[in-house]
Amino acid sequence: MTIEARKPIISDRLVRKLRLGSGLVVFTFVIMHLANHSLGLISLGAAESAQHWFMAVWRNPVGTVLLYGALILHILLVLRTLYRRRTLVMPAGEAFQIVTGLLVPLLLIDHIVATRIVHDVYGYHDSYKAIVRSLWVTTPFNGVRQSLVLLIVWLHGCIGVHFWLRYRPWYAAIAPVILSLAIVLPVLALLGFAAMGKTVAHEVAHEDERGYRGGYYSDVRSYGETGSVPGSQMAEALWPYRAGFYGAFSLSIVALFGFRTHRRLRERLFQVAIRYAGGEVVHAPRGFSVLEASRLGGIPHYSVCGGKGQCSTCRVQIIDGAENLPPPEALEQKTLNRIGATPDVRLACQLRPTGNVSVVPLLTPMAEAAIPVYSHAASPGREREIVVFFCDLRHFTALTESRLPFDIVFLLNRYFAIVGRIIEENGGRMDKFIGDGAMALFGLRTTPKEANRQALKAAAAIVREIDKLSAELADELTTPLEIAIGLHAGSAVVGSMGYGSVKNVTAIGDTVNVASRLESVAKEYNSALVFSEPVAQLSEIDVAGVESREIAVRGRGEPLRVYIVSKEASSRFV
Repeated sequence: MTIEARKPIISDRLVRKLRLGSGLVVFTFVIMHLANHSLGLISLGAAESAQHWFMAVWRNPVGTVLLYGALILHILLVLRTLYRRRTLVMPAGEAFQIVTGLLVPLLLIDHIVATRIVHDVYGYHDSYKAIVRSLWVTTPFNGVRQSLVLLIVWLHGCIGVHFWLRYRPWYAAIAPVILSLAIVLPVLALLGFAAMGKTVAHEVAHEDERGYRGGYYSDVRSYGETGSVPGSQMAEALWPYRAGFYGAFSLSIVALFGFRTHRRLRERLFQVAIRYAGGEVVHAPRGFSVLEASRLGGIPHYSVCGGKGQCSTCRVQIIDGAENLPPPEALEQKTLNRIGATPDVRLACQLRPTGNVSVVPLLTPMAEAAIPVYSHAASPGREREIVVFFCDLRHFTALTESRLPFDIVFLLNRYFAIVGRIIEENGGRMDKFIGDGAMALFGLRTTPKEANRQALKAAAAIVREIDKLSAELADELTTPLEIAIGLHAGSAVVGSMGYGSVKNVTAIGDTVNVASRLESVAKEYNSALVFSEPVAQLSEIDVAGVESREIAVRGRGEPLRVYIVSKEASSRFV
C-alpha cells in the first residue's frame, strides 16, 4: 500500500488569483465604509445621506452575494493555505497577515449580526445614529472594540495590497502616495466616528432616555415601539445567529488542525529516506519536498526565494534513486532550463520523491551562525529592471605616481563627493566605490523610462563637474581629470548581500557585467560616456547624430549596439 504525492485539485496560481480577487472585493467594501465614516466630520446628516448610496451598492442581492461570498472564500483559502503548509514556521510578515486575516471574521461576527441580521431578518434599519449611539453612548467598550477591528481589517488589507503590487515597476513611484492614503483614511474615519459620537451624546443628554441596555441591541427603541419584537428581547432573538457564526468559525479552526494531525499521523506510516552527501539520512513523509525534508532534519539548505521555485540556490544533484522522482513541473523546468542544468539536477523545493533518494546540495551553506541557513531572510534578492552605472577616472595611476598618499585621499574624496551627490540628486542609489571607480543603480523607485533618463542626466552632470574640478586643480595635476562612464539597462537581481554587519543593497547579473564592460569601452574609445541600445530605447531620447557601434561583450552570444558620447557632446543629456 502506498500513498502518492497528490497534486492539488486547483493550481496554486488559480488559488492566488482567487485569494487576491476576494480580498480586493472586501478591501473595496472597507474603503467605502471608511469613506462613509469620514463624512461624519462634516455632519451626521452627511454620513446618513452617503449611507444610502453605500447600501445601494452592498445591500442589493448581487452586492450581498459578492461581498459575503468573497469574505467566505477568502477565509477558506487562508485555511487551505494553512493546511497545505507542512510547517507553521514562516516569516513574520506572512504570519502577521495570516493571523490578522483570521482575527477579522472573529471580531466582525457581532457587528454583522447587529447590522445585517437585524436588518435582513427583522427589518430594522441600522441608521448611523442608532449604531453610533450604541457604540459611543450605551456600550463604549464595543465602540473601542469596533475601532480595533477597523484598524486590523485595514492593516491586513494594506499588507495584502503591498504584497500584490510591490514587484510592479511603477509601484515604487506611487508608494508614498498610497502610504499617505493608507494612513489618512482610517484616521479620518475614526475622527468622523468620534465627531458623530459627540453629536449623538449631546442629543442623548437632552432627551428622556428610554432605551434598553444590551450592547449593540440596546438602541432599538423605534423598532420595539413599531415592530413585533420588543428591544429588550432583541439580544435573545439574535443569540442563535451569534452562536451559529462563532460555532462555525471555531469548528473550521478545529477541523483545520484535525486534518493536519490526521495527515501527519497518516504520513508517518509512509515515509521516504533522503540521504545526503555527509551521511545524514532524513526520514520524511511521502509528499514532502527535499527542502522540507532538510528543514525537518535540521540540515542546512539554501533557498533564497523561500521555496517558491524562483531561484536555483536550493538545487541538488541526484546520486541515487532517480527512478523514484516525478518529472519536473513547468515552474521547476523553466528555472532548470534558465540555468542550463543537467538532467540529474533538480530544485529541492519542488522535488517530492516517491521513494528513497540520495542527493547532494550543490550550494553548501556557510557554517557561521550569523547567516540563516534556510535563507529566506538571508538574502531576499529579486529580479528587477534597473539601470546600472559605472564610472572610473582615466589614467588614475599616472595621476597618483608623484603625489603623497594624503593628497590622493583628498582628490578621491572630492571626486567621490561629486559622483555621490549627483547620483542621489538624480534619483539613483550609490552602490559602492572601488578604488577610483564607482557603481550606482537607477530604477529602484521609479519607472524604467524615468530611470534611464535620470542615469543619462547624472552621467552628463558628472562629466561637467569633473571637468570643473580638473580646471580647479589644474596647477596640482600632471594631466587633466577625465572620466569614463558606462550605462546599461536590463534585468538584475537586487538584494541585501554581504556578511555580518557588512551588508549592502547591491545588484548582480549580466546587466551589471555589461555596464562594467561599457565603462571599459569608454576608455578604449577615449570618450566620456558609452550607453547601450536598451538605455536609448527605454529613455526614448533622440540619438540622431550620436556615434554608434556594435561591440562584442564577453558572455553574450550576439553583439550589442552602443552609443559613444564625447565630453563635449554629453551636455545634450542634461
